[in-house]
Amino acid sequence: IVLASLAACATPFNADVSRFQTQLPAPQGESYFVVADDPALAGGLEFAQYADLVEAQMSRLGYAQAASAENASLLVRFDYGVSTGRERVRTTGFRDPFYDPWFGSRWGRSRFGYGRPFYGSRWGFGFYDPWFGGPDVRSYTVYTSGIDMKIDRAATGERLFEGKAQAISTSNRLQYLVPNLVEAMFTDFPGNSGETLRISIAPE
Repeated sequence: IVLASLAACATPFNADVSRFQTQLPAPQGESYFVVADDPALAGGLEFAQYADLVEAQMSRLGYAQAASAENASLLVRFDYGVSTGRERVRTTGFRDPFYDPWFGSRWGRSRFGYGRPFYGSRWGFGFYDPWFGGPDVRSYTVYTSGIDMKIDRAATGERLFEGKAQAISTSNRLQYLVPNLVEAMFTDFPGNSGETLRISIAPE
């Protein structure tokens, strides 16, 4: 379940990063190649752009990039996605006595499959007392995003590493979300197996 939350556009969002590993080999003498874990993404220009981010991080760690998957000793399987939005309602201060706010919600299910499916609640018109005012009810949309990364020994298929980075934010732009989630994934990489970290990411 995603635990991160965001209250306003200007607030940083938190990425929850979970990583599991056996003993990753030292970079010396090892090569890698990034492939799409979802076949539907393979060969896409968008996937290639995000794969470049993973490649830069792997190279920074000292692993050599192979020319192809067949020439690599390690296969890095990568996937990413963002859910459809869901509405959140926030109450702040007092309402303008001449304004009758309303808010709605909708439901959506994440294609990426992180967390539980989202179910919206009923929507309705707000109510105010023109003499006494009341809290200001506002709504905004939040999105669940995530990346999934696995590292396998190419020759045997042995799984060496699994990691997920998930976040909730008010942005659904993958061009903003994926680079930040990749950075979170590789913070103190590979981390302690079984540990979940919360890493703050700057707002868009």
